[in-house]
Amino acid sequence: MDKYISTPITSQIASSLEAGDFCYITGTIYVARDAAHKRLMEVLDNDKELPFDINDSTIYYMGPSPAREGKVIGSAGPTTASRMDKYAPRLMDLGQKAMIGKGKRTKEVQDAIKRNHAVYFAAIGGAGALLSKCITKSEIVCYEDLGAEAIRKLEVKDFPVIVVCDDKGNNLYETAVLEYNQE
Repeated sequence: MDKYISTPITSQIASSLEAGDFCYITGTIYVARDAAHKRLMEVLDNDKELPFDINDSTIYYMGPSPAREGKVIGSAGPTTASRMDKYAPRLMDLGQKAMIGKGKRTKEVQDAIKRNHAVYFAAIGGAGALLSKCITKSEIVCYEDLGAEAIRKLEVKDFPVIVVCDDKGNNLYETAVLEYNQE
């Protein structure tokens, strides 16, 4: 089912989604990859405040290529989500509600999704140039020294994703394989 949703993604919005739903996100999302997540953990370990409001936030696991002249951002395809699995449960426990990436997640992440009424979306890998067309604004929030891995704030319009893990414990990667094997 196609759903058009806006950020911030609350528990109520996340709970309305089911694995397999096609969604189009409009609003603010943040970009952070491995190095940025590591720094976020260091901030939390030192009892400091995160550089953006984590509550009801959406984090896109992506490192953009440089923008061409006249463009907001370069290619903006997803990176492998499992690299953030050691950080994701802690951020969800602090209020993050949505993640966008590609690939499978650990049981710990899936448990945190259920516990926190959150959601994991997949963006289509290999389609970064097309995905970048849904990004209307991009600005670096912090960690500029990380280059492509700096934390960015994006404004997106109808950004296409698929719900992979919902807060009911459904996982599209598992159910799709079962369906395929039954045919």
